[in-house]
Amino acid sequence: MTAFAPMVWGTTYVVTTELLPPGHPLFAGLMRALPAGLIALALTRTLPRGSWWLKAAALGVLNIGMFFPLLFVAAERLPGGVAATLGAAQPLLVAVLAVAVLRQSPSAWRFAWGIVGIVGVGLVVIGPAAGFDVVGVLAGLGGAATMALGVTLTKRWGRPADVGPTAFASWQLTAGGLFLVPVTFLFEGAPPAIDLDAALGYLWLGLIGGLLAYVLWFRGITSLPVTSVAVLGLLSPMVAALLGAALLGQSLGAVQLVGFALALASIVAGQITPKTKQEAVAR
Repeated sequence: MTAFAPMVWGTTYVVTTELLPPGHPLFAGLMRALPAGLIALALTRTLPRGSWWLKAAALGVLNIGMFFPLLFVAAERLPGGVAATLGAAQPLLVAVLAVAVLRQSPSAWRFAWGIVGIVGVGLVVIGPAAGFDVVGVLAGLGGAATMALGVTLTKRWGRPADVGPTAFASWQLTAGGLFLVPVTFLFEGAPPAIDLDAALGYLWLGLIGGLLAYVLWFRGITSLPVTSVAVLGLLSPMVAALLGAALLGQSLGAVQLVGFALALASIVAGQITPKTKQEAVAR
């Protein structure tokens, strides 16, 4: 069920480029977050209590308020498969944060494969058909960083015992959406005209890619090992690349294909924890 979230997020890139009005990444993030959060909040009628007001606000800004705009900027300025593959940096960042925040033992295996993943991402970005754009690349990597920190803190803080995943998602979607309101109108001004295609795009991103996907995603983070959740992110670039090839006529050159393979292999290998010498001897 958790895997459904990154699979749906892989459709973000084709929806953004084909259905949404260009030049409004902040408004797209706002439309994806705030309506879905308010709907879920109205359905659950559950508000944070105590320290969870600050925790929910922090998680909402990281997972939603900062991540969404960076995601849409990358989606607008880079081909879909390239933009999504930049998320391959996330497992390495999660591995680093797991040591610093969750006090997990560092793993040379995971870090080494994480570096291979970064090399793979670089090859994808500088490939002949990558449409290299500095702002797009920085936005994609920035989105991976904010998402990694949000995932790690969500795992550390968990979820209140008497709060369901829908209410938990509503807090973050609402907090992230409210964060985006002043930022959006400050940098983008008046909202764009919304035609039928844009309305369908916002509806898909808000209800399916926002509400449903994040309910399942946050449920998975709190119930599964953080590294197991992080590896599911590879489904997003796979879906984006398939849709880009099938619907938009995009192609990956030889260098990009090698980088794509390295990035995906590094994520998978990074989730395999080899037995230590002591464990092997004991066995």
